[in-house]
Amino acid sequence: MKSKTLKIIPLGGLGEVGKNMTVYEYDGQILIVDAGMMFPNNNMIGIDYIIPDFEYVKQHANQVVGILITHGHEDHIGAISYLLDFVDARVYGTPLTLGLIKSKLNRRKPLNEPKLQTLNAGETIQIGPFRVKSFHVSHSMPDCVGYGIETPAGLIVQTGDYKFDHTPVDGWPTDYATLADFAQRGVLALLSDSTNAVNPGWTPSEKVIEDAFNKTFAQAKGRIIIATFASLISRVQQAYDCAVRFGRKVAFGGTSMLDNMAIAQELGYVKFDPSVIVPIEVALTMPASKVVLVVTGSQGEPLSILGRLANGTNKKFSITQGDTVIVSSYPIPGNEESVYHAINKLMERGAEVIYGAIAPVHVSGHPSQEEIKLLLHLTRPRYLIPVHGELRMLRMQAQLAREVGMKENDIAIVENGRVIEFSNGQMKLGERIPGGYVFVDGSIVGGINRETIQEREQLSNDGVLVIDLLLSPKDIKDWDLRVRSRGFVSEEDEADLLKALKLRVRKLMISPTNNLQKELENAARNCVYDETRRQPVIFATVAYTS
Repeated sequence: MKSKTLKIIPLGGLGEVGKNMTVYEYDGQILIVDAGMMFPNNNMIGIDYIIPDFEYVKQHANQVVGILITHGHEDHIGAISYLLDFVDARVYGTPLTLGLIKSKLNRRKPLNEPKLQTLNAGETIQIGPFRVKSFHVSHSMPDCVGYGIETPAGLIVQTGDYKFDHTPVDGWPTDYATLADFAQRGVLALLSDSTNAVNPGWTPSEKVIEDAFNKTFAQAKGRIIIATFASLISRVQQAYDCAVRFGRKVAFGGTSMLDNMAIAQELGYVKFDPSVIVPIEVALTMPASKVVLVVTGSQGEPLSILGRLANGTNKKFSITQGDTVIVSSYPIPGNEESVYHAINKLMERGAEVIYGAIAPVHVSGHPSQEEIKLLLHLTRPRYLIPVHGELRMLRMQAQLAREVGMKENDIAIVENGRVIEFSNGQMKLGERIPGGYVFVDGSIVGGINRETIQEREQLSNDGVLVIDLLLSPKDIKDWDLRVRSRGFVSEEDEADLLKALKLRVRKLMISPTNNLQKELENAARNCVYDETRRQPVIFATVAYTS
């Protein structure tokens, strides 16, 4: 039986930064907003990235009537190809967003043929029982939108990532008028960005970066290497403009950077003079003082250009004395160690490194506390659901809402998978559905669980020890023990450990049991811990010699 209750189900982005995804369900029809990915934490060894748990959507795939995308950052589009493996629905977004999605779908083709439809900021469209009004928001890339989703149960406003930047690089500020109009119509619930909710005041304008870039360019005598996200298209335009002012040519490095700049230029979101842009191979032959290299790897990823430069493994060029590296991004939560490790290694190789802690070469694209308060005043929602942030961020937005007059019971801080129901103008929390992590490791999607990650962590911490007990078929007391280790101890220590293990096995073989292999594992585990105070992964085998 179809329900007249509106259900909102966050499947990503709550209690975390990344993999944003929200499901709206009314009268048996489903509308999805965003399908993003998230970078793994340092202890998620071998994992490329994380996507939402789609199980609920898979079970109701034939009910999905549309997919709305707010903008083209990876934490909002990174899982779209996996979603389209089992959902055959139209994807709506602005021209730049769809251009970036097309590029992504070319790299990994989904099982269903993508159906992409442009939905410009300011346009209204009917998708099943949902009447959707798209409105422009400022962020750290062009062509970002939020959505006013009108349902029979009421009007829901989902901001996507936004900030109130009065002087954005593209000259297109957030659409205050539409937000105020929503308030006049009556907003049942607001789902709004919490990423910077712990930051007081206002998020600085993108304009402040120009002064920092100008100062750095004026002081740099050699090459300038700017590392940023390939999707920070406005930032790349700022880097280009500064290069022109200082008489430098610009080259792009990294597949995603090259692809995104080609898309942005084709669609008119950046303005590049072809005579200023040169291939990176040409830039490397020019005088160092005449070039700017704009590359990927601002999060210290080992396989990115900046990561390889830091580790000395980049094939085309290396860091040299006199290079200036600008890291134009903040570390994503969980990536701090990788980013600062890369910065330290770049400095060791002779580069002058400029990053956010010492100069304003990056500003956030998310609202700080005063902007969040302004949004609440503009929209005047009946209910608030903080999204896009760790728990501390969600709770801070709730605190800000209480400060401007909202009641405690009108604010829902929930975790991924919690169903939020609206009926007769009232909100209540419903059941919990799966809303956890799906790990992507190469071509393996979802085939790796927490236990596998824990095993990898144990292997990385203490290594592996392989113990072979070889028995004579003629006399079980005639035996030999062999030990091999990887990532555990040196060869010298391995020999000492073998002596200790043989003493344990000798006692064990006085009266061996029917489960000798299990007994061997237990004896080895106890012996290794007693001798080393470490707990490697142990593989023990018992075999007869031929």
